Amino acid sequence: MAEEVEKEVKPQENKKKGLNFKVILIGLPLFIIQLVLVYFITATFLVKSAPDSQSLEDSSAVEESENASEEASLGPQQIFNIEDLIINPAGTSGQRLLLLSIGFGVSTEEQLNMLRENEVIIKDMVINTVSQKTLGTLSRIELKDSLKVELANNINAIYPKTNVKNVYFSKYLIN
Repeated sequence: MAEEVEKEVKPQENKKKGLNFKVILIGLPLFIIQLVLVYFITATFLVKSAPDSQSLEDSSAVEESENASEEASLGPQQIFNIEDLIINPAGTSGQRLLLLSIGFGVSTEEQLNMLRENEVIIKDMVINTVSQKTLGTLSRIELKDSLKVELANNINAIYPKTNVKNVYFSKYLIN
């Protein structure tokens, strides 16, 4: 009887030691088919529910062409730069500083040369205008545009022939 048990155990041990090729031959193709199905199902539903990327590209192209036509109507723009002005805002007693680099956009080379010739006067006007502002006013993002308009108007008032159209802040750092 003990011999019968030993005979039954030995064939089972041989089966466990070897690879089961039936599982690999059937399981691997089923796994690949499942991956392909999941890919097509998700691609079909996700692509249909996502916003149309072509329409987004078309709308951005339209906006770019509108901006280009606006810039073309203004003509080429020359920019007069003033680098690294250090300004004490009002009410800080010299404890806080504003580092400002600014550019003024004009349309002709003649206007640019006029700004270059009067650089010291323009720097003084910028420093006086900005130093009258409090730190709270200068740190508010929504008031930067009004400061740009004020600076452009001040230059246009002093030099009407320059016709400054745009003001750009390339550095605006409050310390």
